[in-house]
Amino acid sequence: MTEARIRLFVDHPLGPGQPAPLTVAQAHYLFHVMRAGVGHPVLIFNGRDGEWLAHVAVAGKRNPTLVCASQTRPLVPPPDLWLIFAPLKKSRTDYLVEKAVELGVARIQPVQTRFTNADRLRHDKLVAHAVEAAEQCGATAVPQVGEILPLPRLLAAWPAERRLLWCDEALAGAPSDLDGSTGRGRPWAVLIGPEGGFSSEERICIAELPSVTALSLGPRILRADTAAVAALTLWQSTFGDWR
Repeated sequence: MTEARIRLFVDHPLGPGQPAPLTVAQAHYLFHVMRAGVGHPVLIFNGRDGEWLAHVAVAGKRNPTLVCASQTRPLVPPPDLWLIFAPLKKSRTDYLVEKAVELGVARIQPVQTRFTNADRLRHDKLVAHAVEAAEQCGATAVPQVGEILPLPRLLAAWPAERRLLWCDEALAGAPSDLDGSTGRGRPWAVLIGPEGGFSSEERICIAELPSVTALSLGPRILRADTAAVAALTLWQSTFGDWR
């Protein structure tokens, strides 16, 4: 049997013998780009039922369908970790979303800050990029992607049980250690500022949260997308599923 080298996210229940219809874009990719035909193996997942080995049952434009054969991996949800960030230029936002999925987050939440300097953000494009990243990195779930919110609104409704890891550029040069003895097993979020940093008013609102932990990311001020990768790596190595 040919080894399955193609991996797709499908928004459909999965189980033994379960048909899984394909979208037009997926059918084009599978049959025209990858030249797959009837019987071709494909790995599929839906974020609920784990990963499944499926085979092409119907190839072509009309009702393109896969059929599940067997589960290859159970669902492995990411840690209960949010990434909150101010949108950047398109290519850097795409990079940030991709790395967040690879590193393991449950939710990606863009926020509008006073100094956010980016073009119009398309929610559907962020979702598509998160799905593509999950397909490529072997994840069995796709993080939720929230609609952009004003930072003050997000902070005003902040859930008391969720700790907030604030990557504060004002702490550059301070130790970057996280206390691994506290906060384990709790929901967390990582907050990354815009290229221009947070305003003084925003800094006050963030600092006043009772569940906030301010963190330095080393002696140099990092670009926002680099900061996100660094912070998620620190969190994962301290509290997450890397341990």
